[in-house]
Amino acid sequence: MLSADFTIDVAIDMRVALDQVATAMILAAVPEAGLDCAFRYDEQRVRIRVTSVIGTGGGLIEHSFGWHFVECLTDSITVDTDEFDVVQRGYPVVVEFTRRRKDDAEPK
Repeated sequence: MLSADFTIDVAIDMRVALDQVATAMILAAVPEAGLDCAFRYDEQRVRIRVTSVIGTGGGLIEHSFGWHFVECLTDSITVDTDEFDVVQRGYPVVVEFTRRRKDDAEPK
């Protein structure tokens, strides 16, 4: 992200948000589940997509302190949990969050 001319603040915020999301997904993951991350950016925003398979249909703990912290660091966040997958022995989940590029003079 830094090489894409995002400010250090945006890069740090997204890294902290990713750490929080990945930790929540790892703690909820079924045994042997992988954790995949995809990063995309353009002139306006950076978008991070994290996928895994979790063990409960209730999804991630979206009312926890860590989750509220992620909401403060990002401009948008979505969580999509699919139906139970017999082959993967869990619920496939996708978390996607974005942060807009902001001018240095623009308040957050």
